[in-house]
Amino acid sequence: MSEKIVQTAGRDQLGSFAPTFAHLNDDVLFGEVWNEAAIDVKTKCIVTVVSLMASGITDSSLTYHLRNAKAHGVTKEEIAAVITHAAMYVGWPKGWAVFRLAKEVWNDNARAATEKEKFQNTIPFPIGEENPYGQFFVGQSYLAPVSTAQVPVFNVTFEPGCRNNWHVHHAKSGGGQMLICVGGRGYYQAWGEEAVEMTPGKVINIPPEVKHWHGAAPDSWFAHLAIEVPGEETANEWLEPVADADYLKLK
Repeated sequence: MSEKIVQTAGRDQLGSFAPTFAHLNDDVLFGEVWNEAAIDVKTKCIVTVVSLMASGITDSSLTYHLRNAKAHGVTKEEIAAVITHAAMYVGWPKGWAVFRLAKEVWNDNARAATEKEKFQNTIPFPIGEENPYGQFFVGQSYLAPVSTAQVPVFNVTFEPGCRNNWHVHHAKSGGGQMLICVGGRGYYQAWGEEAVEMTPGKVINIPPEVKHWHGAAPDSWFAHLAIEVPGEETANEWLEPVADADYLKLK
């Protein structure tokens, strides 16, 4: 069963100014249409990209949906084919405009591999493989088990600009998470609070039921150990991505 798509951007940004629009955005568009089961989320991502392309929209909203498409499994080869095909019907200049954004989202893998090797030499824990929970991240992340006995510990590595979605660690009792920065520079932010910069040695204690996100600074690789605090009836709930406008304010 796929994770439920949840969005609060409408209420966060327009709740007091345009409550009806906020309701339609969060509850109808993302709450109902994006969660409708007849087609999968990957297909919906492709349809959305083509719809925005056809409308000539090439601003941050298209960048968000290109990233969302990548996060839900659309490969570089697939997005290139989608844009090329759509350009035949909606216009060649629109194809060029979308390709400029798509190249930034699906960046050069060879360069990323080199930077990954360089960063690996600065941290004591393995970077590991591509994160199997990548659909809940904007950008590329990696996951490596450090210990699976007693208390599970994982090293999570983020490429520059990568961060996970807002999420909550639920627990009937106990629970929560600890983060220990082991390399690079990143941020942790709890809902309604200022973002906290994380550099090597910084420890973050996250209580259960706190909505939060964490990830790399826009210009730096970042790695932290993630330690799941034992608890009763624990579960993670993944929510909406961090708004680009809010994230890009961080330096």
